[in-house]
Amino acid sequence: MGRPFRLGDEDRPDYASALDEVIASPQIQRLLERSGVPGDRLRVRGLAAVARVAHAADAEYRRYTALRRQARGGSRAAGASPLSGPGDQERPGAGVLAVLGVLTPVLAAVAAATFLVLGYGLRLAEALPALADTLVGVGWLSLGIAAATALVSVAALYRTAAKQAAADAVPDLPDASLSPALDRAREVWLGALRDRGIQPFLLQELAGAASPAPDAGDGGGSRFSSPAFAGPDFSGPGFEGSGTAPRPPAPGRP
Repeated sequence: MGRPFRLGDEDRPDYASALDEVIASPQIQRLLERSGVPGDRLRVRGLAAVARVAHAADAEYRRYTALRRQARGGSRAAGASPLSGPGDQERPGAGVLAVLGVLTPVLAAVAAATFLVLGYGLRLAEALPALADTLVGVGWLSLGIAAATALVSVAALYRTAAKQAAADAVPDLPDASLSPALDRAREVWLGALRDRGIQPFLLQELAGAASPAPDAGDGGGSRFSSPAFAGPDFSGPGFEGSGTAPRPPAPGRP
């Protein structure tokens, strides 16, 4: 079984425009004048029945949307550029480099502070001068490593952020090579939608509005009758069971 038909939200303005075109056609306008139905009411009925009406051009619509997805997929593939450098998650091992890029400056700064505090502490205590000089030298070296790795990490993060922003800024436009075919597919869908979907629906609606309402008395006689001769108990003057006493004869008559 095929998928249930559903008109996409981005195609509903095209449906509304096609509906307005058919309503504005001379044939529909003549029928509107004869039936006395307002055009706005007919438009509301057409918009409410969008799923049923647009289903008549289901095949053309599926070809159009498939071609549109193909065109948009091609533009995204051409516009997206792979990221590189530290922090690139597309490349194997990039996660380790990102972690090292963040941890190395921190560890180097902690080591530098520890070595410098110990080295200068020994110098102030005038104990183990050789060890104190070594600790101070290693501390300053660790501080230099921390500063250098911090600069490299900041530059790498800035580069990654700039590339990601450039990739996100690529517009989602159809592929230029598929634009003529996409335009033709859209016109074919709109033509089928107008001819096989919207116009028959509007003609059916107007035909139903123009047909005369059934008469309440057709086929069964009038539901109301004269009170003098059509009462349920009337059988004629003087008849038994009529509920009316017989009139006496006029004076001077037998």
